[in-house]
Amino acid sequence: MDILNTFRISGSALQAQSIRLNTISANLANVETTSTPEGGPYKKKSVNFQSAPLSFQEELAGNMKKGVQGVQVTKITEDTTPPRKVYNPSHPDAQEDGYVEMPNISVLEEMVDMMSATRSYQANVTSIKMAKRMAMKALEIGR
Repeated sequence: MDILNTFRISGSALQAQSIRLNTISANLANVETTSTPEGGPYKKKSVNFQSAPLSFQEELAGNMKKGVQGVQVTKITEDTTPPRKVYNPSHPDAQEDGYVEMPNISVLEEMVDMMSATRSYQANVTSIKMAKRMAMKALEIGR
């Protein structure tokens, strides 16, 4: 595998993890949102990944070895579980029985997910840095 493929694979992973981090941030920002334009409380969003060839031209040229692929975000899905109900009759969005429908988001789970995404992002940055160092050392050897 050449150095450019390493950059492309890690770059696709960086882009996917960035989208994942933005989605997690939106979930955390809306943990108390009880009213959305669509109606009802905010629904937690999750990012789905899929492996993908880097480009058609590389496939055509035969540069892609079996199993060497990048990653892409296929879709961002909304949670389908019912919202949790909290008793708070003074809340402006409270129903007649005094319960408020709150987003079904666990701050703890989101923070763990954010840490995982951050570590994945850091690992890919490290991969790019190491590939760059190897390329620089190879150029130094050639002198």
